[in-house]
Amino acid sequence: MRDPLLKFPGYVLRRASSAMMADFAARLEPLGLKTVEATMLQIIRDNPGISQSALGRMLDIQRANMTPMAARLEARGLVRRTPSDGRSLGLELTESGAELADRARDVVETFEAELTARIPEEHRAHFLPALLALWGAPAS
Repeated sequence: MRDPLLKFPGYVLRRASSAMMADFAARLEPLGLKTVEATMLQIIRDNPGISQSALGRMLDIQRANMTPMAARLEARGLVRRTPSDGRSLGLELTESGAELADRARDVVETFEAELTARIPEEHRAHFLPALLALWGAPAS
């Protein structure tokens, strides 16, 4: 059967994203993490004391959804809330949260290396900048 939509970049991007996210989620499952939880741990690790609202803005997660996600990580003993600027609380990893974040980072690095290897070598240097341009995100 022929897929007439393969000529549309948006369609192909969505299909590629869906396939990659399913693969990534399966790799995180043995750690007991969902993709968003692993992402939150990585950001908190690299930004200790980040507020829940700043984390939500960074990940484009609405406050109503962010609160229960952070609470689940806290209930699992992976993050703790610490005073940051008077009345605000920041998020920090606990020791077990840091250990799990490290294990998740290993999964991420393996996944990303395998993903990059699937891209023809002549396109690799342009792949990430092209995705960042589509997203409108600044290159880091």
